[in-house]
Amino acid sequence: MTGLTRKLKKITYVAVIVLAFMIGNVTGWFVRPAFAAEVPPEFAVFWEAWDIVLTNFVDQDKIDFRRMTYGAIQGMLETLGDNNHTVFFDPDTARLQERALEGSFEGIGAHVSMKNDQFTIISPIRGSPAEAAGLLPGDIILAVDGISTIGLPEWDVISRVRGSAGTSVVLTVLHVDADEPIDITIVRRRIEIKSVTWSRIPGTAIAYVQITQFAGDTNFELMRVLQAINREVTNDQPMRGIVLDLRNNPGGYLHEAVRVGSQFLESGQVILHERDAMGQVQTHRSLGNGFARDLPMVVLINQGSASAAEILAGALQENGRAKLVGEVTLGTGTVLHPFTLSDGSVIRLGVTNWLTPKMNLIKNQGIQPDVKITQKASIQLVDATVLPQPTAQQPWSSDDLQFNAALLLLSLSIFGDG
Repeated sequence: MTGLTRKLKKITYVAVIVLAFMIGNVTGWFVRPAFAAEVPPEFAVFWEAWDIVLTNFVDQDKIDFRRMTYGAIQGMLETLGDNNHTVFFDPDTARLQERALEGSFEGIGAHVSMKNDQFTIISPIRGSPAEAAGLLPGDIILAVDGISTIGLPEWDVISRVRGSAGTSVVLTVLHVDADEPIDITIVRRRIEIKSVTWSRIPGTAIAYVQITQFAGDTNFELMRVLQAINREVTNDQPMRGIVLDLRNNPGGYLHEAVRVGSQFLESGQVILHERDAMGQVQTHRSLGNGFARDLPMVVLINQGSASAAEILAGALQENGRAKLVGEVTLGTGTVLHPFTLSDGSVIRLGVTNWLTPKMNLIKNQGIQPDVKITQKASIQLVDATVLPQPTAQQPWSSDDLQFNAALLLLSLSIFGDG
């Protein structure tokens, strides 16, 4: 590579960056304080490093401008400390992420996150290839098709794990309670995500409702479920309460969290506050007219409950609407805004901190349960498809101690201890 060629490539990259910022200013993509209008002098060091690599790296054929640029962006975002939330996606991964929130995608079917610099399974999706292969919450993916995930940005690992339906991927997995990793081959397929499911809990007049993510149509799904619950009558007995399961829910759209919260809270009750970089606060309140404002509730949470799931849990707790049972949530306390770059890649940037109705900051702290119950990740969690069969003495008996406790707490609040 000649010096002239390197110089032309550098000029091209500078032009692209400058153009992106110009377009961003015109279209409103970027909201930047006045002091950020000028390029900081420290940025010159980046170009020094860039030139050193282009001039001196021994394997010139391995220099990949795209990966270098994306890696630099990812490294920049990691310095912000908004762990597990602010993130960068390349164009392909950005499209996959968008489709997932629309209700379907192709891959192994698992919610994932980078935790402590390790690519970690938050939860497999029910009925997915990931679940069938035995992946569990907390499992660490050490390699994908033999390529180590150590040092790779999250978007890179995600793009390697996902792929066309019918193709296979080999994951090197360290299970939660294991000492040695194993290789697992998984055949990808199209994953259809239903974000709200429900079932009557056998032997009771209590409904189990699970929200798996806050997708574009989650509120409409929930409305249909709540209407069905209100119509449900067995032996002349209507439904008397709801166990709401937000465990392993990675979050999603803020506006859906507000709409969903409005199904359970009275009009005007605070769902969350947003505080921006200038200290200005915007308050989101319940819209009212929900279908489940009066039914007693208990909410299940765990370490996989994140983002919009934490917003809803915090709102229900601090408005005195429901007790929380389970474990401390993940602690993703920023509201993300997507910024689409010129090549289709996306930065999802934390632009505001969200606070609970009582103005508590949750970032890096999480929502505390009212009743704390920890259990192993390998425990089969109760859901609408595998609710326990009733017995004469204890209709809610299962290995899922969090579910058992939630149901007992709700039953006592409805029927008393007699």
